[in-house]
Amino acid sequence: METNKLANRTAGGAAKSRWNNSKKEALVGWLFLAPEFVGIVLLYVFPVLFSLYLSFSEWNLVGGISSIKFVGLENFAKLFDDEKVLMALKNNLIYTVLTVPVGMLLALILAVLIHSRVYGKSYFKVAFFIPYISSLVALGAVWSALYHPSKGPINQFLMSLGITDPPKWLADSNYSLLSIIIIAIWAGIGYQIVIYLAGLTNIPEEMYEAASIDGASPWHKFTKITLPLLGPTTSFLFITLLMSSFKVFDLVAFMTGGGPNDSSTVIVFRIYEEGFRNFKMGYASAISWLLFAIVGLATLATWQLQKRKVHY
Repeated sequence: METNKLANRTAGGAAKSRWNNSKKEALVGWLFLAPEFVGIVLLYVFPVLFSLYLSFSEWNLVGGISSIKFVGLENFAKLFDDEKVLMALKNNLIYTVLTVPVGMLLALILAVLIHSRVYGKSYFKVAFFIPYISSLVALGAVWSALYHPSKGPINQFLMSLGITDPPKWLADSNYSLLSIIIIAIWAGIGYQIVIYLAGLTNIPEEMYEAASIDGASPWHKFTKITLPLLGPTTSFLFITLLMSSFKVFDLVAFMTGGGPNDSSTVIVFRIYEEGFRNFKMGYASAISWLLFAIVGLATLATWQLQKRKVHY
């Protein structure tokens, strides 16, 4: 009996020791995670929750925290009567519809050409990728010179073709948004090419060789092998580009400032104007949550479509 009691005490002490050691290890782990956790709470969770609260409030940023006044759904009701917000949404949709599919199509064509038919692939990768990592100020300066109404190379070329009254581009409300779209496609295509090239390198060459033996044409190889196997890459690019297209701000702010006559304003620039120019932080927060809902629904719809394609 005494031997059994001693054995039980020893086993119990060992189990308690293991429990204490596991608690100490867990505590050390949480201590290592604490700085990151605090940073996430302070920099992500708290701003999101505070923004949600502000969307139901009226707050002049200059007045301080004490000036926050709860107004319910008034800010959201105002959104659908605000012509500037509706114009920004319209411009954002146009920007997204043109930049995302056109950029992806051009990137896919160039990636296939570089992957299969071009020597010095590394050079072309770098050449196309440089605009993506270049300073926005440098890009803006270059394109501002290119778009100059009278002395810019683009209009000089158009006038040499006999066009006496070429577009004013950034200074024309009919062309300002198109001008920004052209810059966005040009600047972002390098990133998309690199992603597509990574996807192309994962396609086994044996599949193309087998197709050649069966007499498949280059078009059939592209449509029956390349495109289907690039499906995950295309989905990834589409979702990331879709989200980033609704967050465009810097290009608009630097090139046109949303003008002329709000012809190139977008939803994030509208948030900036309401929050940091008009100091209406509550209304700006409501616009932010509208943007969140739009991006979330668009992303969810894209995922569902991709799941159906994989299922079928």
